Amino acid sequence: METIVSHAWPEWSGTLRKRSGGWNNTTYFVENNGKRAVLRIYDTHKDRNKIEFEHAVLEQLGTRALPFNVPLPILTTTGETMIQLRESGKFACLFRYIDGDSPVEEEVSYLESFGAVTGVLSEVLSVIDPGLTPVYRPYYELRTSYPLCSPEVIRELCLNPPEPFKDLGDELLMLSRAYEDITGSLNELEGLPHQLVHGDLNASNLLVHSEDPGQVSSLLDFEFCTYDLRVMEPAVILSGLLGHVEEKKMIRDFCRGFSRSIRLTPAEISTIPVLMLLRKIDVFLHFVTRYLEGTDETRVLHEQTKLLSADLIQLSAGTAEILVILQEEQGSASRL
Repeated sequence: METIVSHAWPEWSGTLRKRSGGWNNTTYFVENNGKRAVLRIYDTHKDRNKIEFEHAVLEQLGTRALPFNVPLPILTTTGETMIQLRESGKFACLFRYIDGDSPVEEEVSYLESFGAVTGVLSEVLSVIDPGLTPVYRPYYELRTSYPLCSPEVIRELCLNPPEPFKDLGDELLMLSRAYEDITGSLNELEGLPHQLVHGDLNASNLLVHSEDPGQVSSLLDFEFCTYDLRVMEPAVILSGLLGHVEEKKMIRDFCRGFSRSIRLTPAEISTIPVLMLLRKIDVFLHFVTRYLEGTDETRVLHEQTKLLSADLIQLSAGTAEILVILQEEQGSASRL
């Protein structure tokens, strides 16, 4: 990897340290005489158009006076924002390092700030034009977004799991039923407001201030940014808050911050339970695809299946209260 950086970004050539964690990409921290950057290897795909769209969005965001930071690509010696690795065919990009910390799991004080910056981002994404056509489809186009995951393939995997997944019969059956339920609930979504959305905001894709962990300083990883339902942005985030010991406080804080900038229509709010379920099934199909392609080891899909099936139980128990909280905070904000 040092050779890659020295050839494409010679002025940044230095010591590389691999970052732990992450499902979709490999990341290295680059240090060179006090300068720091982040090298990212895209493991999920080898599609230049997807990365070009992501970088076009980041370029537009970089021209705005935002109350948070976003990643900014560093140009190669040939003036591009990426290079393709010869051996693997994967793409690599170098981003400017952003100071900040990942929120610790027990920390919940940043949720109102997270809601506020998400609202600002949504406002800005609604008016910028990257000048390119996105490759990623909206979440609700589930049936065409994962060509390897036909209904027949999902049914066979879930009802007759191969040996590595035999111990997950109940979990796979639950996901299979949820998949069938959600695919019958998507047609009415197309009429809701659409715009650019980040599409994958969660605690792993943000940074908080080192001195004030209650304030979000940066939003990261715009890889899945595309045109989709405006309400999909908060639905994705809310779907990740269920099950936490301070779930109710986190949900209310996020909704309060988000409602400062964004007024959702009643129709948008009413679809949030469906969209939260859609998010979970989309993640499942994402990892099934990676398993079928041979991108991941079996253990990855095994782990994700256990996590997602547990999430479905939380969804069934918590979505009604989320709607009440969001409606209250939207109403309170409108009276200010």
